[in-house]
Amino acid sequence: MQYNIAQFKGATFSSVSKGSEAFLLSNFAQNSNNDIIYIAPDGVELANIASILEYLHPEFKVFRFPAWDTVPYDRVSPNPSIIASRIDCLSEFALNPNSKQPRIIVTSVGAVLQKLPPKKIFLNSLLEVSVSNKLDFNNFIHYLSINGYSRVSQVYEAGEYAIRGDIIDVFPTGTEEPLRISLFDDEVESIKKFDVMSQRTVTEIKSYSFKAMSEVILDANTIKSFRSKYREAFGANFNGDEIYEAISNGQKYIGFENWLPFFYEDNLPTLFEYLPSADIIVSDKVSEAALAKADSIADYYQARLEALKIKSTTEVETYRPIKPELLYITDKQFNEALSKRQAITITSLNVPASSRVIDYETIPVRNFSSAKNIAAGQVYVELKDFLNENKKLNRIIACNSQGSRERLFSLMSEYEIPDLIFADTWIETLSKSKNKVVLTIMPLEHGFKNESFCIISEQDILGEKQNRRKQKKFSSKDFIADVSALSEGELVVHIEHGIGRFMGLETITAGGAPHDCLKVIYANDAKLFVPVENIDVLSRYGIDDDKIELDTLGGAAWSAKKAKVKAKIKDIAEKLIKIAAERHLKKAECFIPPQGMFEDFCSRFPYNETDDQLNAISDVIADLNASTPMDRLVCGDVGFGKTEVALRAAFAVAASGAQVALIVPTTLLARQHYLNFKSRLEGFPIKVRMLSRLVTPKEASETKKGLKEGGIEIVIGTHALLSEKIEFCNLGLLIIDEEQHFGVAHKEKLKQIKSDVHVLTLTATPIPRTLQLSLTGVKQLSVIATPPVDRLAARSFVMPFDKVMIKEAIYREKYRGGQTFFVCPRVSDIHEVEKELSNLLPDIKILVAHGQMPVKQLEEVMTSFALGEADILLSTTIIESGIDMPNVNTMIVYRSDMFGLAQLYQLKGRIGRGKKRGYAYFTIPPKRKLKPIAERRLNILQALD
Repeated sequence: MQYNIAQFKGATFSSVSKGSEAFLLSNFAQNSNNDIIYIAPDGVELANIASILEYLHPEFKVFRFPAWDTVPYDRVSPNPSIIASRIDCLSEFALNPNSKQPRIIVTSVGAVLQKLPPKKIFLNSLLEVSVSNKLDFNNFIHYLSINGYSRVSQVYEAGEYAIRGDIIDVFPTGTEEPLRISLFDDEVESIKKFDVMSQRTVTEIKSYSFKAMSEVILDANTIKSFRSKYREAFGANFNGDEIYEAISNGQKYIGFENWLPFFYEDNLPTLFEYLPSADIIVSDKVSEAALAKADSIADYYQARLEALKIKSTTEVETYRPIKPELLYITDKQFNEALSKRQAITITSLNVPASSRVIDYETIPVRNFSSAKNIAAGQVYVELKDFLNENKKLNRIIACNSQGSRERLFSLMSEYEIPDLIFADTWIETLSKSKNKVVLTIMPLEHGFKNESFCIISEQDILGEKQNRRKQKKFSSKDFIADVSALSEGELVVHIEHGIGRFMGLETITAGGAPHDCLKVIYANDAKLFVPVENIDVLSRYGIDDDKIELDTLGGAAWSAKKAKVKAKIKDIAEKLIKIAAERHLKKAECFIPPQGMFEDFCSRFPYNETDDQLNAISDVIADLNASTPMDRLVCGDVGFGKTEVALRAAFAVAASGAQVALIVPTTLLARQHYLNFKSRLEGFPIKVRMLSRLVTPKEASETKKGLKEGGIEIVIGTHALLSEKIEFCNLGLLIIDEEQHFGVAHKEKLKQIKSDVHVLTLTATPIPRTLQLSLTGVKQLSVIATPPVDRLAARSFVMPFDKVMIKEAIYREKYRGGQTFFVCPRVSDIHEVEKELSNLLPDIKILVAHGQMPVKQLEEVMTSFALGEADILLSTTIIESGIDMPNVNTMIVYRSDMFGLAQLYQLKGRIGRGKKRGYAYFTIPPKRKLKPIAERRLNILQALD
């Protein structure tokens, strides 16, 4: 059924099945001459609707316009990728108000309620750079600076630029790759797109039109406007007001976007004014979401006003909030705008019949996953019957990824569901589904059927899953970057001269021609200039410490060090090669997982596997089928799915009749793995036991007996598994998790357990020797480089310790049903912090955990917190290693400048592991100057999503 959008303005479409909105939106777009704005209640539905539209009609111009990912009156700035997406849209709408081809703008309530910068900033900031044309270097750098670009040492994200001699790297919005502009004097010699990781050229272009990269332009006019409006709103006493001082000096200030209206003389427009002739379509939950957003804006504003009344010398600098009506439209104004524009509502609710309610005639398909409670096979019996009942319709199975499609095909084929076929585009799907059951890749949450289609989603069959956006895949060559990755002041090693300090690039004239050189300082201020083409003679030192002595340029000490290290390396290499050769010559038992049982076990995985994860699983299963002992390292970021690789390997071996030992560094991680394995293996004839200090002596004795007699297939434990009293009946696989925490003595004991056993090592941060063995081929290597769900990438904010923000962050997490980690660097800090949190949050329950507590007490605390009996876990870095609590999605790190980068990154990986967005606040002491190395660590952490 085709709908003309003009005919139904102001109507409500009653679509009984939730999930068919994108199809109705697609229908409207095909029959409309205007732009269409679709307003979703939140960012999750925004992404889902946009993805389906892009799949259904790749020829459509689909724009995503998200809201800021910060809360109102935050002390942090929105994520650069969010800003880039918004700027891309606003530039398009301002520069092309009347597009010849209709556009679909998918946005959310939060984005629509917020006022936007005036159109003129995008019109005035347009700058075209073309090959062979002149470009003044200084003027262009000034243009980038005032238009929101940030100068960095190496470009990674949209909104960044880097300078290297006469080469300017810029990453503008609206392009997938950054640009490299090469100048010859004041003429543009070339403009190249390059890969952000490998730094290699992708393609050359003739010209590019640059646009503003920020919603706040810091030029003379906007700074003058800010100063005037700030004084008018808050008076003239600004002693110690950091934002006023920073903006007055033309400097960005963290979170300065929250004063957006002060920067412009004009009244700020809304998205509706950017697209005055667009047709509006809204989700049925939008009205409720708008009211909730308006309430939260009022609450946050009130919290800031109350904080202003508190006179405390320990409080961070005063935060003066602007009035809500300056930055946001009210709920009433929003509803009036929808009414004026005759917005169309799509609802899944049963609404009273009237002339303005149009039935879209869709009904939800059956939820087959509920049959899992009966038996796994019953799901496919019911699915087969349902597909047969709807033979006259186009039958389509919407899968979340290529890997899940292949698994579903295997399972459906095993239960003899006929006529299965793959399709990769919507057009191909429609043509093949006339007489076949088509499996395609489309991020549909729930299926539906109407007079033409019967679409079943993967979630309807396998139960609730987490969808993910397709990630860019990196190859191993991408790990190495060029000189732009070096920071000024960083320690480097020259192959001939030893340890020096890199002091930046300098142009040296030699032989009458200029050369770009790396300047390296040695002892006694001796200088060495290395031509950039010889960069391969330099490498990073690895750590940055003021106490490390620089080598003497031309001295003999470095040659002596090299000779000594070479001799030691040769000795170690001989031992390692001997061990590896002995293992390679030995025979190992082959383990082939039972197909039907293995597929059922895999289908219980509650997420979508990434391509890297599937490759790692395939590598491990292939190794287990080979006749030589496996020795594989699986290297993947925190939360990227290494445990699932271990689970499937363990299942394959245990189901084949052999035993599996999983060794972890901490009792907490052993307990977590035990509960996870036990839950996933429920219903299968495989026994799992734990062996650590957390089990009673009686349970430990029973476990040891079961391992010796063969009654226990999988054992999970700490160093207790390395005891000489432990005997295995038939050990087939040894899994080492968090390998970097085990010392040399522990690893020697692991080798003695059984020399021909398969070994699987898991780590996010491998120690150098293990990684080198993998890269040289002594160990096999699998890399999991893509996140499982984009993980709704956890947002990182580096900020001064601000009690108002801390309070709001914790309450926000509590009100969305979640919990918070509050991490201190030292046990001695915990008592003081606990007292401060109790005064700040009197109705919040706090539990304390640290490594000096008795084991039983620690277990009770962790169990209570895991069961949701407290809102905050106040702890040290004891939670760093592998802890998986999907309900904890806010983390506050106290004195984050005292942690190492690896620690902070591991901590950040503890949140955002479920469907909710994770928020990590790395706090630093207010008004205290950080050491350069600490500042660099925190900047890196904030940039890495």
